[in-house]
Amino acid sequence: MVHIWNDPSEVPADFGPSVVTFGNFDGVHRGHQQVLSQLIRTARLNHARAVAITFDPHPAQVHRPESAPELIMGLEDKLVALGEVGLDAVLVMKYSLELASLTPEEFVSSVLVGALKASHVVIGHDARFGRGNSGDLDTMKELGEKLGFEVQVISEFGSEGYPLHRGAEGAHDGGAHDGVEDRRCSSTWVREALREGDVATAAAVLGRPHRMRGEVVHGAARGRDLGFPTANLSPDATGFIPADGIYAGWLVDQAGTRWPAAISVGSNPTFDGVSRQVEAHVIDRPEEAVEDFDLYGQTVVVEFVARLRGMVAYRGPEALVEQMRLDVVQAHDLLTGS
Repeated sequence: MVHIWNDPSEVPADFGPSVVTFGNFDGVHRGHQQVLSQLIRTARLNHARAVAITFDPHPAQVHRPESAPELIMGLEDKLVALGEVGLDAVLVMKYSLELASLTPEEFVSSVLVGALKASHVVIGHDARFGRGNSGDLDTMKELGEKLGFEVQVISEFGSEGYPLHRGAEGAHDGGAHDGVEDRRCSSTWVREALREGDVATAAAVLGRPHRMRGEVVHGAARGRDLGFPTANLSPDATGFIPADGIYAGWLVDQAGTRWPAAISVGSNPTFDGVSRQVEAHVIDRPEEAVEDFDLYGQTVVVEFVARLRGMVAYRGPEALVEQMRLDVVQAHDLLTGS
């Protein structure tokens, strides 16, 4: 079980020694996973705890909110993903101008050493930290000598982090990234892929399908009227919204049951919709459960596996229903392998 702390003061006084890294970890993609796997190996070899520090909100949302990137995942899903890697603990630090004002030495001495009792710090070659991003790798090495911890340098760029090239499973499906070889795994790459609806490339970089999480709310009920009831995610659902279109994927309900689903992202152009919505039609519900299958008010996870088509305005409901039947069959066959 991974321990989650929301402030350095919550770390037990007898915690440690620890091997620590820090970063935003948006997406917890395969590059992040490589760094964290090395951190865990170092911790095990030194009989220490493996700890990651992350920040909420994203620093860009504090310093330049007008140009901050859209986050790949919300905090809850980030913590789930970090826990799945095998960390012993995650410290979520509230990012603020006050935190940003700490000098590199103040941050390291009070948090990494003072609270977490770091014996090793794992960082990348291009790491920056402290007031005005004034701290770098050399700074960390100097602080390690002064404060008594070792610095381990690791790069996200390596064969373990991104065997993504033409012909790699899941690395391309004829999208804009087809033919890209050995590109460094990054949150930027994931966002680019999702903006294009290329959820296969996003999954290859992430190491798992892209997810959104949100409460199921009442919509216009058009899907139900057409014979395809959908679970509509709340507008404040977390996770990057992929490009408009129809996707095959999974809906994970509050009980943890995974349901195959045909997922619609868009504004329902056939009905002159204007606001973008994410809604999932659950496939293969047991006949006896159809009437009782009520997801309203539940917090669910929607996973995107493959894009089936773009969003199209049809001549009317009949043409749309016929296409929806085809979408459901295609999604079912893709997800179940039948």
